[in-house]
Amino acid sequence: QLQLVESGGGLVQPGGSLRLSCTGSGFDSDYYALGWFRQAPGKEREGVACISSGDDSTRYSDSVKGRFTILRGSAKNTWWLQMNSLKSEDTGTYYCASGYWRVLDPQQYDDWGQGTQVTVSS
Repeated sequence: QLQLVESGGGLVQPGGSLRLSCTGSGFDSDYYALGWFRQAPGKEREGVACISSGDDSTRYSDSVKGRFTILRGSAKNTWWLQMNSLKSEDTGTYYCASGYWRVLDPQQYDDWGQGTQVTVSS
C-alpha cells in the first residue's frame, strides 16, 4: 500500500523560505505523478506544483510560479517543495499526493499524505 508522509511545515515570516519534504513508500509503478496541494480554512484544496517521475517535468499554478520549486530530494522516493518569497496567502495545510497524470487537479490523485501546516505571518 502506498504511503506518503509530509514534513517541514512551520511558521515563517512574509518573504521567508521553507522547504517541505514528501517521502513515499509502496509504489507499484516507476511512472507516476507527485503533486503538492494546499488547503486554507474555508477554501477548496488547490494544486500548486506537480512532477512526473519519468522525466522530472513539472507544472506550477500561476499563484506560485517563480517562487516555488518542486524537485527530487536527496533520498530515494523523496520530493521537496522549495518555497521562497512566501506570502500570507500561502498559509494553509500542504499535502503531497500520488497519481498518474502530471496535472494540478486534486481529483486526479489517488493517494494522499496527512498534511503539514504552513503559516506565513509576521
